Amino acid sequence: MSPVRSFRDLEVYQRAYKVSLAVHKATLGYPRVEQYVLADQMRRASKSICGNIAEGFGKQRASSAEFRRFLTIAIGSSDEMKVWLDYSRDLGYLEAPTTERWQLEYIEISRMLLGLAQNWR
Repeated sequence: MSPVRSFRDLEVYQRAYKVSLAVHKATLGYPRVEQYVLADQMRRASKSICGNIAEGFGKQRASSAEFRRFLTIAIGSSDEMKVWLDYSRDLGYLEAPTTERWQLEYIEISRMLLGLAQNWR
């Protein structure tokens, strides 16, 4: 296993970034009325996971507790995405298989974030 030198080395960051890109691309096709509401909220929440991992990693040099705090915020954004995915499916903006795949991915991301927060030095 390679040493973690950057937030980009964390598998959870890589997974969150990948699904965030997919979410961003998919929401660009939402109806105009949703571009500044649901679509924007989804883009911000999915990117917030990545941003909080990166920001917390930068601060972990000074405080492991601070890194864990940012990971907890990222978990909240991951859980928030599950709600927006439900709305997107139920409003007919996303197909059920896509929603299910992303729901499972956010469940795994939350699990990974929790494990990282509990086990970080």
